[in-house]
Amino acid sequence: MTRYIRRAAVFCALLLLALLVNALRVQVVRSADYDGNPANRRESIARYGQPRGDILVGGAPVTGSRDTGEQLRYERTYLDGPLYAPVTGFSSQEYGTSFLEHAEDDLLSGVDPMLAGFPLWNELTRGRPPGGNVVTTLDVGAQRAAYEGLAGRKGAVAAVEPATGRILALVSVPSYDPSVLSGNDAAAERAWARLNGDPDKPMLNRAVRQTYPPGSTFKVVTAAAALDAGVITDLDRPTRSPAPYRLPGTTTSLTNEGDGCGDAPLRAAFEWSCNTVFAKLGVDVGLARMSRTARAFGFNDTRVRVPFPVATSTFDTSLDRAQLALSSIGQYNTRATPLQMAMVSAAVANGGQVREPFLVERTTRRGGATVATAGSRAVRQAMYPSTARRLRELMEDVVREGTGRTAAIRGARVGGKTGTAQHGIGNSGTPYAWFVSWAQGARDFEPSVAVAVVVEDGRANRGEITGGGVAAPIARAVMKAVLTS
Repeated sequence: MTRYIRRAAVFCALLLLALLVNALRVQVVRSADYDGNPANRRESIARYGQPRGDILVGGAPVTGSRDTGEQLRYERTYLDGPLYAPVTGFSSQEYGTSFLEHAEDDLLSGVDPMLAGFPLWNELTRGRPPGGNVVTTLDVGAQRAAYEGLAGRKGAVAAVEPATGRILALVSVPSYDPSVLSGNDAAAERAWARLNGDPDKPMLNRAVRQTYPPGSTFKVVTAAAALDAGVITDLDRPTRSPAPYRLPGTTTSLTNEGDGCGDAPLRAAFEWSCNTVFAKLGVDVGLARMSRTARAFGFNDTRVRVPFPVATSTFDTSLDRAQLALSSIGQYNTRATPLQMAMVSAAVANGGQVREPFLVERTTRRGGATVATAGSRAVRQAMYPSTARRLRELMEDVVREGTGRTAAIRGARVGGKTGTAQHGIGNSGTPYAWFVSWAQGARDFEPSVAVAVVVEDGRANRGEITGGGVAAPIARAVMKAVLTS
């Protein structure tokens, strides 16, 4: 009898061992396969089983979570969705995440190890701490001023703090309400199809994901290169620039919108945006130095993240002299995001230094304890400090008595540069209106805001599109909002 009991005990022990081996196989060896299986909804149920962390602007959340009572319990909600969509992006049960919702997804959904008090215990129990919060650098007043300033016109605005690189405003119009994509029902499916089929591309973040020919606003870069290289030593000396200017090696002549540009000094040429002067300056500086200066400002940098990726602004480094002339006035292959042009203006305001832009001030646990901060940001010298001082002087002239007078703010120092960028086959498209600027309040030691505005409104009369008339008033509203906040 004892022998049968022993055999039964051994058999039971073998069965138990087989169960343990199978459990080990399922939970360790094959866990990745099961976790990644589309039929496994455990991760989705856990992900939406608790409220998502919030994105904060000005100390207040602009996101939330709604209890649906369904298996995927919590859906994302948005306060002023179209206003902040270029920053928050969307969080959808069906279509995933974008922008900050994507870049900070681990923290917001509670899976970031930094949120766990006992990481090993959470790993064993598959527990999930509450989602953390993302505190942005945005200025509420500047963001709203930019959005309302565009007033439904297609375009974008980027504003930064020159000394730090903090992004104060990031607006793209037309926009959309991300909450229509939050669920997984037929309404979300219809909204997804409608938004993706819209020819105006409301989900495109024009401030950081769209590049444009910067037009005459790029003359800030060309002037910096000319001053740094010593091609220009006196702002008021004639430049020996014929008008019209024949592009080197061609029979094509470049002209200006107005008169008085022939041999104009740099001060007058910058104030009245003389194409002929700056095209010749680019050729005189040369491709190598122009490319080096553009790179120092941030062009051709493929690594910019804020923390989501930013489209690369480009300055072609394989140009002949005629192409270089056109590129030096922000045409031909030169392309820039509004954020990049805000950084160009910020470099002038910051003594020639370019601070890497960032959008997240810090991340916190649900209770407010800090998880991580932005920390120190990379800095590079785009031009000599003496060159930056002279460019600030030139940009102030533009606002005081040139093409950017509509950007002036009483009691503040304001510098700017207008731009009207041609595009389309044979320049047939309605021009883009640009304005880049910086402002310093009466009580500030240094400029506290730099702005770039682009308006691509095809409904406007072609002859009425100018940076000073269309874009500068928007920049003024954003700068004033920051100075008075």
